[in-house]
Amino acid sequence: MTDKRTTVLDAAIELLGTEGLRALTHRRVDSIAGVPAGSTSNYFRTRQALVEGVLDRLLERDRVDVAALAGTASAAPRDERELEDLLCGYVLFATDSDTVRTRARFAMFVEAMAVPELRAAVEIRRSELRAWGAAMLADLGADGPGESDAGARLLVDYLDGVILHRLTSGSDPDPREGVRRILEAVLRPEHAR
Repeated sequence: MTDKRTTVLDAAIELLGTEGLRALTHRRVDSIAGVPAGSTSNYFRTRQALVEGVLDRLLERDRVDVAALAGTASAAPRDERELEDLLCGYVLFATDSDTVRTRARFAMFVEAMAVPELRAAVEIRRSELRAWGAAMLADLGADGPGESDAGARLLVDYLDGVILHRLTSGSDPDPREGVRRILEAVLRPEHAR
């Protein structure tokens, strides 16, 4: 990705995370990015193209951040405890130092309820994220027919929920107990309560 294109997408994420999806215009992104007028539309001819670019950039940045939290390039945890630590670290990161990007993501989710094109675009990226999670779960033993896919869906849904709760409530519950229970249910269903 070119530096200016990355700058434009990161500015769009900043705008989404601070003012919401309705504020997202090519002109506003140009202004926030500090690039010449028309730069955003040179990269993304339509608003839908810009939104899809933002979704791709969010996913790309998530992968980089998860790898950094894991301390490895692959972000593949070696055991259940490492996965638990990674997921808890991600929740805390997403709800502390990365709240603007997290709010941008949730702005997309909310808008996707009303806009079918956006819903489809969000689902494509969510499916990619779930596949990534399913591969991690399969590597750790959730390898029964469909178990890693179902487990990844459960895990991603839980993480979205706990992140949303932490951002919108006055309390900041420690995500560890919930993450531990979800992982236990997914990786060792015979032991889950």
